[in-house]
Amino acid sequence: MSKIKRALISVSDKAGIVDFAKELTNMGVEILSTGGTSKALKEGGVAVKDVSEHTGFPEMMDGRLKTLHPMVHGGLLWRRDNDKDRQEVEANGIKSIDMVVVNLYPFEKTVSNPDVEFDNAIENIDIGGPTMLRAASKNFKDVTVVVDPEDYSKVLKEMKSADGQTSYETRYYLARKVFSHTARYDTLISNYLNREAEPENIFQPTLNLSFQRISSLRYGENPHMKAAVYRDSLNRGLSIVDAKILQGKEMSFNNYLDSSAAVDLIKEFREPAAVIVKHNNPCGAAANANLSIAYKNAFEIDPISAFGGVISFNRIVDEATAKEILNLFCEIIIAPGFDQAALEVLGQKPNIRLLELDVSKDITGYDMRKIQGGLLVQERDTGMIEDLKTLKVASKRQPTDDEYSAMAFAWRICKHMKSNAIIYASKDMALGIGCGQTSRVDSAKLAAGKAANCNISLKGSAVASDAFFPARDSIDVIAAAGATAIIQPGGSIKDKDTIAACDEHNIAMVFTEMRHFRH
Repeated sequence: MSKIKRALISVSDKAGIVDFAKELTNMGVEILSTGGTSKALKEGGVAVKDVSEHTGFPEMMDGRLKTLHPMVHGGLLWRRDNDKDRQEVEANGIKSIDMVVVNLYPFEKTVSNPDVEFDNAIENIDIGGPTMLRAASKNFKDVTVVVDPEDYSKVLKEMKSADGQTSYETRYYLARKVFSHTARYDTLISNYLNREAEPENIFQPTLNLSFQRISSLRYGENPHMKAAVYRDSLNRGLSIVDAKILQGKEMSFNNYLDSSAAVDLIKEFREPAAVIVKHNNPCGAAANANLSIAYKNAFEIDPISAFGGVISFNRIVDEATAKEILNLFCEIIIAPGFDQAALEVLGQKPNIRLLELDVSKDITGYDMRKIQGGLLVQERDTGMIEDLKTLKVASKRQPTDDEYSAMAFAWRICKHMKSNAIIYASKDMALGIGCGQTSRVDSAKLAAGKAANCNISLKGSAVASDAFFPARDSIDVIAAAGATAIIQPGGSIKDKDTIAACDEHNIAMVFTEMRHFRH
């Protein structure tokens, strides 16, 4: 590439542009510009030639038509090493444009306003900008294109050290950045227009996604697998990848998975609560006005599984809670905050990752899972029953108020357990957790066995099942464990057998008619 002699600058974000343009002019670069950018540069003392003067054609249609002209795009697209291109541009009086500095109309900011008018959104769709960016990027062998103000200093530094030139590697890097940028811009526009056209259709014919890599990870689920973490650039809700890391090592692939599961679960609670997650499954959950007690109760449900787990709170962690945690090896603690005394206590174990995250924010977007050759997309499971007393009581015996409270707690937890899921609970803590089994009766036995191993009595507890019971065998196991109430979806062809078993054991049972499969 030869020395940069002419640059076209047209930016919406004018941060740093005057200083950048001044440096270019100091190196002998002629500046072309348009509209508001031209005005800003001139006011900043930069010598500017208006694009309309360069093209011999005026800006029109309130600025809709400014740079869409052969004098601009010919200057960008002609191949400097192609004799035919050279002859054509010379024959038509087209002058080279060696650099484009463009960032686009603020469409994203415009449509983020819930009261934005449709016509205003349309006017903030940039046409000339993306066209110049794409043209310059296609011809990156000969043209330097800058879309991100963060790259101004990099470009200037290189030009100063290379007699006004940039390297092939830099131009290639900048071009790749442009195409990612314009792809995201088009995604925003497409998603907005589809949503406006069909607001009732949550699954549009084309699913456009935009994710930006934050960093590579040491490895994936296993050391032989490479991995990276990306940010959903369109997300406006709760984001685990944007949590503030106050202490500890870098997050791993599995850390992110378990942290996401822990945040999902803690959001079920309005009252102060603590949850512990291991391998994407709850292994402890409890609520209490005293956060340290909530944590202690959650931990005592299954101390063995809690080892190496992820802990999540929905209140600021205090010193007493931190001291309780200090006795456990855990990977991560997630909370809205940590008071200074808690930070000092947990600082004794500097490898524990402390994540500050406002878990009160809503979780937005879809649940998406990649499969071979495709993608499964569904709504997030936000289904919950606020008042269990409105449910159908299938058994002869009505539940007591305490049983309703215990069933409500259990139902919130089983929603976040891998199927098949059975959980025994009291009104404020889990007591026995069985999940991920291929038969429901095995989950019932596993949950009861875990409670017995920890000397936890299940007498008078309530049980939640994420799906219906296909046979009465699970009911017999639950009754033998001491539970007195069951909440389950119902809907099995064997419901009569299940109800009869509950009546035999004097167990109260309600049907939710809502399932919480989690595969």
